[in-house]
Amino acid sequence: MKKYAALLLFAFLLNGCDDGDLIVETIDFETVTESAACDTTNTLIYKLKAQEALLLQLPNDKIINDNGTYEYPIDSKGNGLYRVVYRAFDGAITQNNICGAIPPSTPRVTEEWIATDGIITIQTTQIEPKNTNDDGTRITGYEHSIIINNVTFAKPSGDQTQARYVFGTYKTEVTPASLTFRTNTSGLAYSCTNVKRVYNYNNSFYLSIEDIDPELLKNEVTPSNQPRTSLITATMNKVFYKTAKADTGVFTEENICTPTSSSPVVAQSWTGQLGVAGEKGIIEVSTALVGTTYTHTIVLKNVILERGNSSFKLGSSFLLGKIEVNTAN
Repeated sequence: MKKYAALLLFAFLLNGCDDGDLIVETIDFETVTESAACDTTNTLIYKLKAQEALLLQLPNDKIINDNGTYEYPIDSKGNGLYRVVYRAFDGAITQNNICGAIPPSTPRVTEEWIATDGIITIQTTQIEPKNTNDDGTRITGYEHSIIINNVTFAKPSGDQTQARYVFGTYKTEVTPASLTFRTNTSGLAYSCTNVKRVYNYNNSFYLSIEDIDPELLKNEVTPSNQPRTSLITATMNKVFYKTAKADTGVFTEENICTPTSSSPVVAQSWTGQLGVAGEKGIIEVSTALVGTTYTHTIVLKNVILERGNSSFKLGSSFLLGKIEVNTAN
């Protein structure tokens, strides 16, 4: 981020003049619908036209991947952490003119406007396409609509104030929730003997039901199409989806049931919304008996997982797996 701030200041001091090559009365980027960033830190976001650039500089944690409205003041008369800068050039420009470590000598900046006051408002909404095989959803990214309210630009001909300036839309991508369980031809789920937890998993994540209702796992056969049902509540049938932070290890049956200091660091933890009878957050269990082994098939019905202000739906009927109990032992 310091690199981008230095570049902005360097160009302003050396090139912030108007030689008449491009006369600018208003900043107009309406035809440029989406913004781009110099790198994944999202500290310098830009929009480009043939000979013009509009730049937004932020600290690296202010493009937030969560639904909501976020506001940041332009401070220090345009020289603070939040900056909006417009530039006109005397020739065609590309990303390299904006993001290069050493600014190219051409094209030159012929005019520069710096926002010295105003509020940067970012309205963020999740991008949530439906699955192709059911009515569940997965978050694939976020759309950030950026507006600058009550902005004052310091420009060569004098200050100019606008009540509302639409910077535009910037999109970020996220890795959709992975819910493909480890290879298991029998379709088994797993349980912990030391805690009331049933789960299924892969190396990078696990999906669990904590404090599962013991009535759901009774060793009694259920009639056809008449599963036992129970709701997600604040104290029972709590559903969690947890992911492992990259390069901190993998999930195993041992560390899911008994976390240790060597267990992977949890990167994200999503929680199942509380259930509503007949609508959402329902746990269903069907029980069959073969010989001396009861098989409990666990299905999550209309379960919605949430984290912060974001949420996605597992599906109308999501199979967690089967728990086998051999009563001969």
